[in-house]
Amino acid sequence: MQVSVTSNQGLERKLTVEVPADKIEQEVQQRLKGMAGRVRIDGFRPGKVPFSVIRKRFGAQVREEVKSELVRSSFYEAIQQENLRPAGTPQIETDASAENKLAFTATFEVYPEVKVDVPADLVVEKPVVEVTDADVDRMLEKLRKQRAGWEDVDRAAAEGDQLVIDFVGKIDGEAFEGGTAEDYTLELGSKRFIEGFEDQLIGAKAGDSKEVSVSFPENYQSEALAGKPAVFDVSVKAVKGPKLPELDDPEFLQALGTNEGGVETLRQEVRQSMERELKQKIEAKVKEQLLDKMLDANPIDLPAALVEDEIRQMANQARQSMGMQGDQEVSDEIREALGDRARRRVGLGLLVGELIREKGFKADAENVRTRIEEMAQSYEDPQAVLNWYYQDKSRLSGVEALVLEDQVVDWLLSEVKTEDVTKSFDDIMEAQ
Repeated sequence: MQVSVTSNQGLERKLTVEVPADKIEQEVQQRLKGMAGRVRIDGFRPGKVPFSVIRKRFGAQVREEVKSELVRSSFYEAIQQENLRPAGTPQIETDASAENKLAFTATFEVYPEVKVDVPADLVVEKPVVEVTDADVDRMLEKLRKQRAGWEDVDRAAAEGDQLVIDFVGKIDGEAFEGGTAEDYTLELGSKRFIEGFEDQLIGAKAGDSKEVSVSFPENYQSEALAGKPAVFDVSVKAVKGPKLPELDDPEFLQALGTNEGGVETLRQEVRQSMERELKQKIEAKVKEQLLDKMLDANPIDLPAALVEDEIRQMANQARQSMGMQGDQEVSDEIREALGDRARRRVGLGLLVGELIREKGFKADAENVRTRIEEMAQSYEDPQAVLNWYYQDKSRLSGVEALVLEDQVVDWLLSEVKTEDVTKSFDDIMEAQ
């Protein structure tokens, strides 16, 4: 087998392979002889079909099968011989003019050589945060609001209130399909209606009638309404304000999983939960900052095939999160929107992977289990979460990758300078 490699632009390589005719002929002959005892042809007894007949009937088909398989096997043999690491699927073209021998070219990108340097002046900010009593108070207030009930109020409606309304929507004075409802419950500020609808009901009182003018968006789901102005006749039947549960309300305590110890126990549990979430957030923030700085300090020539695969994977994950099934072609618009994130992911994957290889990090079973247990703490049934991961090797391999990445981050943090920066709980939790 003759092999030659040409370096094209960037990471692209062109591999040319020629397989001698005698190797093809030898494999074809062997397969045709193996068929002799199995084939059935009219006019011949089983196992008595002459080889010349078998060759005439099946020779061309078997030859194409042999060539197809030799392309695959020869390609992998050639890249091993030339010490090449293809990134992505190769584009293979066979030479149709080669009648007896097999000749083909494979064009593909290779993985770049990655050399990781840790700059001596690299500094990573490490947030220093304390969960204060005031932070706990604010969190308890959020929890009360999340479990608020509603009660009638005798005042003008404000954002955050709930209205019970009847309405009739009209376009050019005619009611349109789907624009009428009775006893409809609407929370002001929820943005469930067309832009401007809820704003015009702020200040309304029970018994008021309001005329609300809006315009449907140009991209509205109903083509019959898209871009058209509409007027809604709205009757306000009730204004309801939020009624927050008291901290010592037994139902409120039970809903949050506090069955004993009352408010003091609730405060302790909320604080512990906040501290656990804060720790995870700080670690993630430091990790992101560190890896971004390392990526900036170590530019990597990225294979376009890997970036495209990452974009496709991210797009599919987004579709699945929205309940959409199946893979779809990635549009140029989506590709542009996801491009920077995809390039970052691919670059970090190559950088982290090189450090894992260079430092010989291993994801041992104990560390993997510890990581899963930490992740399971925020769930109601931690053991069920643990079982879920250990029931599927692919889920477990995902955690193993995280453990390896954590080892890389820990090693890098031991090599760079860290600078403590005092932050508040809200600074960390609300940071985008």
